[in-house]
This record gives sequence, C-alpha cells and structure tokens, in this order.
Amino acid sequence: MINASSLEFIWFSAFVALVTGYAILDGFDLGVGMLHLFSKKDEERRLMLNSIGPVWDGNEVWLVTAGGALFAGFPDIYATLCSAFYVPLMILLGGLIFRAVAIEFRSKRPMPWWRWMWDVLFSLASLIIALALGVVLGNLIRGLPLDAQKEFTGDLSSLLHPYALLIGIMAVALFCMHGGIFILMKTEGELHDKIRSWINPFIIFFIITYSLVTMATLIYMPHMIKTIQERPIFFLLAVGNMLSIANIPREINQGKDWLAFVSSCFNIVFLMLLYAVGTYPEVVRAINDPSLSLTIYNSASSEKTLEILIIIALIGIPLVLAYTTAIYWIFHGKVKLDSSSY
Repeated sequence: MINASSLEFIWFSAFVALVTGYAILDGFDLGVGMLHLFSKKDEERRLMLNSIGPVWDGNEVWLVTAGGALFAGFPDIYATLCSAFYVPLMILLGGLIFRAVAIEFRSKRPMPWWRWMWDVLFSLASLIIALALGVVLGNLIRGLPLDAQKEFTGDLSSLLHPYALLIGIMAVALFCMHGGIFILMKTEGELHDKIRSWINPFIIFFIITYSLVTMATLIYMPHMIKTIQERPIFFLLAVGNMLSIANIPREINQGKDWLAFVSSCFNIVFLMLLYAVGTYPEVVRAINDPSLSLTIYNSASSEKTLEILIIIALIGIPLVLAYTTAIYWIFHGKVKLDSSSY
C-alpha cells in the first residue's frame, strides 16, 4: 500500500504535469492569437487560425482537467485560490470565452469590418489570458496574505505586485515565441518567410524578460532557490532550461523548425519544474505568516479519495494522451486553406 504522503506527492505531480501540458499546448494557441494582428492580409490570418483550428479546443481541456485535479485532490487550496484570484480568474474565463467565439464567428461573414472586429477580440483575449496566467503564477511564487481560516485577506491591488506583473510579461513573451515557432513549423511560402523574420525579435524579447525575472527572483524571492541550494542536483533543471533556450535560435537558423518547437516545449517543462521545486511542498505560500501556508500535506483530501483519484488518473491520462497524439498526427503537416477552413 502507498502511504498518505506518497499519495499526496503523486497527485501533486499529476497536477503539475497537467498544468505543464496546458502551458505547452494552449501556450502556442495563445501565441498565435497574440501574433494574429501582426499580419495585414486576411488569407494569412486565416492560415494562422487554421494552424490551431483542429486542436485549440482540445488544448483547453488540459486547464479544465488541472482545475478538476486541484479541486478533487486539494480542496482547501482550490477554495483559497478561487477566493484570492476571483477577479483574475473571471478575466481569464472571459478571455477563453471571447477567444472561442472570435475563432468561430470571424469567418461567418465576408465583410472586412466584421472580420477585423473578431480578429481584434481574438488577439486581445489571447493577450489577456497569457498576462492573467502569469500574474497568478507570480503571486503564487511571491505568496498571499492568509488568515487562520485559510482565507485570502488582501485585495485586487495587492495582486498587482511588480514581481507578479513581470512574470505576466514574461508569460506573454514566452507564448509569443512559442506560438511563433509553431506557426513557422505549420506554414510555408510568404507567411512562413514573414514569420521567420519575426521570430528572432520574439526570442530576444523572451530572453530579456526571462533574465529580468531570474534576477528579481534571486534578489526578492530567495525561498525559490532554497531547495536547489540544499540539493544541488536540482541545479541541472536550470542548466537544462538554459540549454533548451539556447538551442531554439540554433535550430531555427538551421531550418529545423520542428526541433526548435521541441526545444521550446522543453523550455516550458523546465520552467514549470523549477517553479514546482522552488515552491514545494507549499502551493499557497502565506506571505504574512509561513505557518499558515497551504501545502500538499495539510490541504489534501483523504487517503481513500486520493487512492481512487489515482486509479481514475491511471485510466484516464493514457486515453487523453492517446487522443491528443492521434489528433496531432492526423492534422500534422503544413496548413492548407479549403472550403472547410475558418
């Protein structure tokens, strides 16, 4: 039998894996959305939309699944986060709704003003989602003011901390780079050449914001490197992250766009692992009193519940991975426009 602490760690690892999967898969969707308005031709915008057309809605399922995993496995953490991030979460949900509506509605009418209106909403919603995700992550790293009842005692202004906003900007830069590489991999001809001319500035934008976040974390968030200091083996995550970033422009310059995309995916994986290692075992850090922090051990569901959840996950996750793999295989290759395209 697996003991309770192992069950809690396993379920937390599953949650981190789901969030990482969402960041990788919906990350390039958000990047494509933010880059959408950079193109002035309707045909090019349609190509960009259709590069994510078969998969964007399935990618969002990873976020829903991660939310369900958090609710089932760590209900106290779920309740505290929903209370603390009520406004950002509503903004995030609004962005998800408007993005979906924009994708489906823009091609329903041929008028330029109609398509332009939905294009703006699509790009704006993608930007808002990326920024909101980064702000939430930044606040989780920094910590939240909590009381003895595990309730958030701050307000919206306390969430708009400079560090959290910096993480939000880095998330925008990361997804723009990730989405640009995906478009590069999925297109050809004039649009492909145009995206190739855009990609290096986005890589530089991400590297600059990543460097600023790293410096700010080392100076103002020393708790994030405590585990790495105690267990130097985890420093290999930072090394892997830097190598992944450095390999992106190398592969692009060699014309190996798919390898650049793989490197971008590994970059996101290493970033999420560094976050998980830095905050473990805390999920919601109490900035006012560390003893009030919510960890995976003091906020988990019962042992029996976690056992059932893991059994369900062992059945469900392979099915989700199989479905995702099948969809991406079916729709692999360069994007072509036809009568069924957006």
